[in-house]
Amino acid sequence: MSGRGPDPAFWSERRVFLTGHTGFKGAWAALWLWHLGAEVHAFALAPDTEPNLWGEAGNGILTGETRADLADLEALRAAITFARPEIVLHLAGQALVRRAYVDPLGTVRSNTLGTANLLEALRGCDTLRAAIIVTTDKVYRNDESGRAFEEEHPLGGDDPYSASKAAAEMLTRAYAQSYFSGRGVGVATARAGNVIGGGNWSPDRLVPDIVRAVDRNLPLVLRAPSATRPWQYVLEPLAGYLVYAEALAAKADVPAALNFGPGDDARVTVAELAAEMASALGADRSWRMEPDPSFAEARLLALDSTLARQSLGWRSRMSAQEAVSWTASWYAAHRAGADPRTLCLDQIVSYEALP
Repeated sequence: MSGRGPDPAFWSERRVFLTGHTGFKGAWAALWLWHLGAEVHAFALAPDTEPNLWGEAGNGILTGETRADLADLEALRAAITFARPEIVLHLAGQALVRRAYVDPLGTVRSNTLGTANLLEALRGCDTLRAAIIVTTDKVYRNDESGRAFEEEHPLGGDDPYSASKAAAEMLTRAYAQSYFSGRGVGVATARAGNVIGGGNWSPDRLVPDIVRAVDRNLPLVLRAPSATRPWQYVLEPLAGYLVYAEALAAKADVPAALNFGPGDDARVTVAELAAEMASALGADRSWRMEPDPSFAEARLLALDSTLARQSLGWRSRMSAQEAVSWTASWYAAHRAGADPRTLCLDQIVSYEALP
């Protein structure tokens, strides 16, 4: 069965408010929306890494931009009033588990209060048709049973990051029921796993850590080599978010929360992905283990995306090996001097052509 992708006719000249565009996933989202012809108004803090994908590939693609904190409700209101969006994609937030242990209040301020501020600011937006609030696979209460999480499974969070995102889910549902559903505005949450792809230089991320180790000829260090994660190429969940927004805007009967995870073949261990990535970059496949006792690492994470397939026609199109290959080829071409925006757009076009 072919996987459904975003409809260019829907997105052409569509006013979109995107948060988090200066991050890795948000930069890819901004580029894809620009490729589809959308008018993108973006809201985020400055990039927190150097280099960063937004700085290398995002120049000149936005209709409007606000550099501010999600904690600033008045800045959000002003940006939304100016943008008059029809669609909102909320990707901004503090996304690092280890950083959340160091700064739990900052993480809650960004992920929980920031989401509440956005929803509050959107209450006064009369042009809004749909909003997607992106969270994570870690919103589920994890009993380490190895089962793939389904949307009706209990939410939880044994660490500050997971709890902040689970709280954002609960706030979104409350705002949707209290303020938006009666207006015919679709507000939903989207849960995805560990994304990989070109242009990520974040700390404490496996692929950027591998790239840095290879570039600097350093040994590869893994915290939890036997842990499994729902690895997927960055364009996979982004396709799901866009299709989900289309369905909500059309007032389709779709669930209020959906998982966008990879197929079963992508449930590989950290060590297996590290070896594949290092090999694809032409580097030594060896690694050493250095556990970090300062925070707990979930051993098993997997998402069941049956509902997304049934309700949207979306499905994962890429195997784990293809995701690693596309990621490695992006970094190899970037190292050779290729233009980052062209690399991203070429991969977007190639992804759109996949069955």
